[in-house]
Amino acid sequence: MAISEAGIRPKPIGGLELWSWVFMRLSGVALLGLALGHLWLMHMVHTVEEIDYAFVAERYGATFSFWRWYDMALLVLAMLHGLNGVRILIDDHVHTRRWRGVALSLLYGVGGAFLIVGAVVILIFQPQLAQAIP
Repeated sequence: MAISEAGIRPKPIGGLELWSWVFMRLSGVALLGLALGHLWLMHMVHTVEEIDYAFVAERYGATFSFWRWYDMALLVLAMLHGLNGVRILIDDHVHTRRWRGVALSLLYGVGGAFLIVGAVVILIFQPQLAQAIP
């Protein structure tokens, strides 16, 4: 996709780039809502003194709790949004086909690993009720 004389990149016509363009806008709006909701809940509704292991254990008490899926949606959207943004930067600035392939492989490998580790922590976490220290 070429940049016009005015320096404005036109909207993609089709294929992966079009869906990438649409995803960036939709995920950006969704992330804005999820992140603001998270910040509001963690900093306005609850205080720093309240947020500890017991707080998270209570939120993640049920296997299919709303908060697990909220945090999972935040993780997945943030990772995919960020990876897509870096993919676009790599496509724009790495001109050699070989180095672009290396850079994209590293990006997908590291991003995929972080996504898997984060998902495992969120979905497999089994809270142990915090016990009072005598």
